[in-house]
Amino acid sequence: MSPLNKKKLSIIRLKLDKLDNSLIRIIKKRTNLVKKVLAIKEKKNQIIDKKRIKMILRNIKNKSLSNGIDPKITNRIWKNMIFAYIDFEKRNFKKK
Repeated sequence: MSPLNKKKLSIIRLKLDKLDNSLIRIIKKRTNLVKKVLAIKEKKNQIIDKKRIKMILRNIKNKSLSNGIDPKITNRIWKNMIFAYIDFEKRNFKKK
């Protein structure tokens, strides 16, 4: 790789790192909201809402297409995020 391309790559990677830091702050906010949702749920079987998951994934696909983003990327990201939070809820569920 040429020195110029190495410099360009370094600049882009710094921008990616900055964006990752922003995503971490957003994930923290999302986690706090999920904790509030979990506090409302009364039974462990309320953790998975298949209808809502389908709706979320459909909306993300539509938003991806309208923003020129490959929907396969966002579908995978959201599915992983949804299942990570389902796991989080199962681990933190407290019977009332």
